[in-house]
Amino acid sequence: MSENLYSDIYNKALDLISRREHSVKEVQDKLSRKFDSDEIIESVIEKLTLNNLINDSRFAEMYTRSRKRKGFGPKRIAYELSIKGVKEYIASEAIDEEGGWIESALNVFKKKYKNGPAADFKESMKQKTFMQNRGFTFKEIESVMRSDML
Repeated sequence: MSENLYSDIYNKALDLISRREHSVKEVQDKLSRKFDSDEIIESVIEKLTLNNLINDSRFAEMYTRSRKRKGFGPKRIAYELSIKGVKEYIASEAIDEEGGWIESALNVFKKKYKNGPAADFKESMKQKTFMQNRGFTFKEIESVMRSDML
């Protein structure tokens, strides 16, 4: 193993994670695009994980909080975390710990639809589809569509 290449890869990894949290898969993918040495990359990832510099649980918590603030629901966030290589049980834990999803759905709905739930069936379906696309569950959408919540 070339000592010089190892330190180049390690320094690049540190550079990446110094900007924001990353999942293990994200760091691995970014390093693989820049360097052509899978076993050294694997060794660097191992060291970073061992030193808790990259941690999928911490990443999932940060990512969930950030996406929730931008108005996305738990289903969408879970999907995005899976694409980023975070294991399902880690994503579920982060999403459950974050909580407050009905309140979040309500805020997203009120921001988009100032006049509240539509009485017209077609318009109401559009509103529900919007909320679904944002990643909210049926339960959260239904709780928002009941006008007594607004």
